[in-house]
Amino acid sequence: MRVALFATCLGDAFFAEACADAVRLLRHLGVEPYVPPEQTCCGQPAFNAGYRDDAARMARHTAAVFADAEHVVLPSGSCAAMMRTHYPHLLEGEEGRPDRTWELCHFLVHVLGVDSLGSGLRGVRVAYHHGCHALRGLGVRDEPERLLRRAGAEVRSWETADECCGFGGLFSAKMPEVSAGMADRKLDTLPEADVVTSSDGGCLLQLSGRAARRGSHPPFRHVASLLWQGVAA
Repeated sequence: MRVALFATCLGDAFFAEACADAVRLLRHLGVEPYVPPEQTCCGQPAFNAGYRDDAARMARHTAAVFADAEHVVLPSGSCAAMMRTHYPHLLEGEEGRPDRTWELCHFLVHVLGVDSLGSGLRGVRVAYHHGCHALRGLGVRDEPERLLRRAGAEVRSWETADECCGFGGLFSAKMPEVSAGMADRKLDTLPEADVVTSSDGGCLLQLSGRAARRGSHPPFRHVASLLWQGVAA
């Protein structure tokens, strides 16, 4: 199985350790991923801003970079949804094979058939945030929580777990007051937890940044790092 890791812009800039943990997880499960150095941006910021031609140019580049991969795995539901949902229209019939693109937890469950990832999270109370693109764009709902539970974690019930955090890329920059209010609602309903996690770096940046402005808060970690902790502990 030839599997490529697409680190994504936010992963590369803010969650490098989570990208490394995703590689460690895949290796532990018998997959030897490779990371093409030519990878850049999936094109989502340009696409959301209305620059369709620029987004298409980035999509063509990304499709070419990962052309030899049987599967492309991303530690980001947002970028995976961009590739699966919008590349077929942007590439207009060009070879892109968006069906082989997977958010990490989705890949572990549905391609590798992973059922258990150790017990290193035993007793850890986890609050899981469902990013909009992973949940609504890809239908990834049960997979992350299932993997966390199988690693020993106690996934806490969270009233707003599947509500938007307010990041939305350009949305948070163009409508900061509304964006902050959405993040505050998430944080106001946060249950007692030892860690908050998600598969989307943008959501983690949004929630952790807002929480830091409000005072004390639990740590925020990418789900790839938590799942690797479950294996490695």
